[in-house]
Amino acid sequence: MTDIERLIAIEEIRQLKARFFRTLDGKDWDGYQSAYAPDAVLDCRHAMYSRDPATGAAISSGKIIPESEAVVESRLTHGAAAIRADVEASVKDMITVHHGHTAEIEITSPTTACAVWAMEDVLRGPPGWYLQTLVGYGHYHETYERIDGRWHIKTCKLTRLRVDAT
Repeated sequence: MTDIERLIAIEEIRQLKARFFRTLDGKDWDGYQSAYAPDAVLDCRHAMYSRDPATGAAISSGKIIPESEAVVESRLTHGAAAIRADVEASVKDMITVHHGHTAEIEITSPTTACAVWAMEDVLRGPPGWYLQTLVGYGHYHETYERIDGRWHIKTCKLTRLRVDAT
């Protein structure tokens, strides 16, 4: 792969991630699903809370969360259609704003890549939601696959450094 081909691939992945954020926040579920490979895996099991770097305890808004609540096994989803259905059901009635920053993208072959994106998201719940607002700061850890000339998210794991919830 030439340097130019590598730079083009990196830009195509940046565009994919921009489309991912836009379609998610715009509730364009067909567009959102198309960002994923058909056999993609989305891992949000550890996304509701941050972890204290010294103790490993789960924390939200400065409060320690019981470990039994810290890992949500149902937040591991397999397949683009299932990811779409799960995320749509989770946030369809919310106002969401997702930002990705300072991507570290590595092209590992002509058809595979990986990246870490710094992220911030804001979720505003509908009336009656158990939280009014959740603001998260963390990282997307992703792999990508080029299928039929287009890049797709193959795996996505969301981790949080901090969660503020009111």
